[in-house]
Amino acid sequence: MANDEEDHYLMLSGLQHFQFCRRQWALIHIEQQWEENVKTIEGQHLHQKADQPFIREKRGSKLTVRAMPIQSRELRLSGICDVVEFVQDEKGVEINGGEGKYLASPVEYKRGKPKKNDADLVQLTAQAMCLEEMLLCEIETGYMYYNEIKHRVEVPLTQDLKSKVRAIAKEMHHYYVKRHTPKVKTGSFCKSCSLQHICLPKLMNKRSVKSYIDGKVKE
Repeated sequence: MANDEEDHYLMLSGLQHFQFCRRQWALIHIEQQWEENVKTIEGQHLHQKADQPFIREKRGSKLTVRAMPIQSRELRLSGICDVVEFVQDEKGVEINGGEGKYLASPVEYKRGKPKKNDADLVQLTAQAMCLEEMLLCEIETGYMYYNEIKHRVEVPLTQDLKSKVRAIAKEMHHYYVKRHTPKVKTGSFCKSCSLQHICLPKLMNKRSVKSYIDGKVKE
């Protein structure tokens, strides 16, 4: 059982949950709890436009692939890229179904606007690292499309970001194997959390989610 847990691939999308709040990530990915709010519903609607599995569009020297499944054995993460753009370039790599060589860039779609923290950048970098492993190439640039500002932002995928992704993935797997849900650290961000009514920040300072639910069941 321990080996199965150690070999388990976690969801790449969980990186952003983990950056936002380690407890939120654990409630979703370890305890399997979820509540939707306006932000998550809007985000799902936006992704429906990008996530059209197996659709490939070729325009000139650019090949666009939507909802591309990706994974990394190093990070033990798997997920789906909203969009991967392949642009013909002699410095690139050969890809299945394409003529010539291509440079790949992941494109991630977000509901809001650029964040003050690097949660979005970490998720995009992880996508690039999966693609690098799958395509045997190096990816130096990715893109974030923010629906609120209707603008695409170019993101340099630095070695510092890639090192941060490795560290976060390692920590996520540590919690997952231990089945540990970290204690809550309250803040203003709790008001926008889709799990605030499950997490119950004030109460959870003293009680675990399991303890609270067990108590409710016994009432």
